[in-house]
Amino acid sequence: MSRARVSLEPGFVLHQRAYRETSRLLEIFTREHGRVGLVARGVSGTRGGGRSALLQPLQPLLLSWIEAGELGTLTGAESGGEALRLNGEKLICAWYLNELLMRCLPRHIQHPDLYAFYAAALAALAEGERAAAPILREFEMELLVELGYGEVQAGDLDPAQRYDYHDGAPVCADHGAWRGDQLCAIANREWTRPDVLGDARRLMRSRLAPLIGKRPLETPRLLQSLRRMRDGTQPANED
Repeated sequence: MSRARVSLEPGFVLHQRAYRETSRLLEIFTREHGRVGLVARGVSGTRGGGRSALLQPLQPLLLSWIEAGELGTLTGAESGGEALRLNGEKLICAWYLNELLMRCLPRHIQHPDLYAFYAAALAALAEGERAAAPILREFEMELLVELGYGEVQAGDLDPAQRYDYHDGAPVCADHGAWRGDQLCAIANREWTRPDVLGDARRLMRSRLAPLIGKRPLETPRLLQSLRRMRDGTQPANED
């Protein structure tokens, strides 16, 4: 089996879980190597030396590892920048981005543009100056483009005509799910209009469904539960 050593590389932990007594299984997303699965040995328990606390999702890191087949072995980890402060709804929204990457990205394929967009989306959520929903919709759109599904196409759409969205393009249909003006507004990212954000959420959900598969994502359910707790028993729209 070939073994390649990767020196310190910017990346984020997407997910981790316990493995044996003192190790963890990590899924990471890096600028140059895409999504990678790693075994982090000896990072838990009293001998972990605090490394388990460093290897937390949603924080910029510098990571090194030895590649050896499907799962590599972590050899080093350092902080890669200022810690991001995420809590409440913004934290769950950030987890949603991680869940999308885990479900949609194959391993070992480089996605430097998507990596930059992901890091910027996390930073925007942490800063809190923008509402979460436009950040999520833009990330979903970027993810679909990166995976070859194309931008939302507006082009010469008739605002009053109805369309269905098939194979990455709008197709005229008498009883289509979308009006031309809705698709144009989404393509132009007119996020100041609440109706456009709702339409974009429905369109992105439809386009992502084949990539996500039949098992529902967990984070939208968590976000809805959090909002019910905050607002009483009334359900709220998802971001």
